[in-house]
Amino acid sequence: MNNTNPIFSIVTVTYNASQFLERTIQSVITQSYPSVEYIVIDGNSTDGTQDIIRKYEDRIAYWISEPDKNLYDAMNKGLAKATGDYVWFINAGDEIYLPDVIFQMLLQLKGKFPDIIYGETEIISVDGKTLGMRRLQAPDKLIWKSFGMGMLVCHQSFIVRREIAPVFDIQYLYSSDFDWCIRCMQVTNSIVNSHLILSKFMDGGISDKKRKCSLKERYRIMCKYYGKFPTQLRHIWFAIRFYYYKCLKGWV
Repeated sequence: MNNTNPIFSIVTVTYNASQFLERTIQSVITQSYPSVEYIVIDGNSTDGTQDIIRKYEDRIAYWISEPDKNLYDAMNKGLAKATGDYVWFINAGDEIYLPDVIFQMLLQLKGKFPDIIYGETEIISVDGKTLGMRRLQAPDKLIWKSFGMGMLVCHQSFIVRREIAPVFDIQYLYSSDFDWCIRCMQVTNSIVNSHLILSKFMDGGISDKKRKCSLKERYRIMCKYYGKFPTQLRHIWFAIRFYYYKCLKGWV
């Protein structure tokens, strides 16, 4: 790893999301930090996505448009093409929070480069307007067992040293990022909270549209890593928490 200017491989996966893609691309290519490798993987869209990608082709290190098996198969393609020190997935509709986020993050790290860097996430609508902060805040300290309480950090705010990043398990159609984050954390104790808002997550994506399916997959994943009975007990708490935030406070 370059000890002064690590390279960040930022991967955007997209499929028929031309109405969101341009603002995602803009959030990446306007980063003031220069050492960024940008990769775009399109699933053979039919809505003019390729025209948008070509518009910014000179700022994109690699892109391809071809059919894929699912979202996480496409993310694996991006991971395979990444050559940077860190890999960061900012998919179509999502955004990096501010143009100087990477610079701010490196200042926070003070010359130390952990295996995993994480932070907070703002929720935005499909038209890019803020809906407030994600109700599950990133904990001060994060270990793989932390996700036994749910996905406390979005993958959009979870940056991993490429050398330790496994491939996504494509048997999971909606929650493989949950499984992936756990496996990343299992292989290292070098995990640092940036104490920054790193990304904007677009509400209404595939995991929201397929929420029941996504939650079933997360349940299976949690049982695999944390045990069936502890997971069942935690889901009682999740139900109470969901009712409190969603029904009483109206949070996202």
